[in-house]
Amino acid sequence: MNIESRSLLLAALIGASPLVAAQVPRDAAAYPTKTIRFIVPFFPGGTPDINARMIAEKLRARFNQPVIVDNRPGANGSIGMALAAKSPADGHTLVIATVGTWAVNPYLYKLNYDVLTDFAPVIHIVAISGVLAVHPSVPAHDVKELIALARKRPGDLNYGSSGVGGFGHMSGALFASLAEVNIVLVPHKSQAAAVTDLLSGQIHLLFNIPVSVVPHMRTGRLRGLAVTSAKRIEIAPQLPPISEAGVPGYENTTWNAIAAPAHTPRPIVELLNREIKSIMQLPEAAAAAREQGAIVTATTPEEFHAYLRKELAKFGKLVKEAGIKAETPG
Repeated sequence: MNIESRSLLLAALIGASPLVAAQVPRDAAAYPTKTIRFIVPFFPGGTPDINARMIAEKLRARFNQPVIVDNRPGANGSIGMALAAKSPADGHTLVIATVGTWAVNPYLYKLNYDVLTDFAPVIHIVAISGVLAVHPSVPAHDVKELIALARKRPGDLNYGSSGVGGFGHMSGALFASLAEVNIVLVPHKSQAAAVTDLLSGQIHLLFNIPVSVVPHMRTGRLRGLAVTSAKRIEIAPQLPPISEAGVPGYENTTWNAIAAPAHTPRPIVELLNREIKSIMQLPEAAAAAREQGAIVTATTPEEFHAYLRKELAKFGKLVKEAGIKAETPG
């Protein structure tokens, strides 16, 4: 059975799912036929941008076609996502985004796309733990001491984030909910700005990716208390998971995942999944992930789709219970 016949059979069996195309072009076997645009809905330099550029370089060599990274920041990632959703469903447009863009934005902002129906999931590539760090002036040396301090001084301790709905914000909101403490969010324009304020003592604590805080922990300018993942991480093995350090059931990771516009032909989705999974399993990719405090997940499209539904349910509940609101993406 040729590629077109297999794909038509899949479409008939599965139906009009965002994971499959209703009909596969005759030239699907020759994909790609032109430049692939890899949209990053954030400024250069962040984890999605770093991962996109690494993957683009490898795909360029494997496909013998240009693969360009197109940074389209703004509106908490929704500008780039909307651009990807409205692009032709021929496999020549991809988008990489984070947990906040995929699973939190739908509850905070009025979007002109649907993350479940307007995209064809390709692959969930990495999960990245966060680090709970405090300024050295905070008289808490572990999670239990921090909780006791927050309960003694309700509403006095504050934490930074890269913005409403970002990883740092949602990590702090989940911590406050499960630990039953009152800590105050101080939104920032970027992760770097939040780290700067933590270093200067303008804010008390922060949930952030390891590469942003671990170097400062090593010099003593910050004190790490725990990690947000379910297990310890290689870049900071001395830090216990928050779930083991005083808040049972706590787990939150940021992650990067890749999708194409809905109805992208299934054989192209499968090809992209295989190639990107192979790239993420290269020794240099695994090493880069470890340096970020991340683990390579490299899922199937179906696994990513199922995980996205789970994350949407988790953050929908958290946004409602915590009363998190945002008038405009930022």
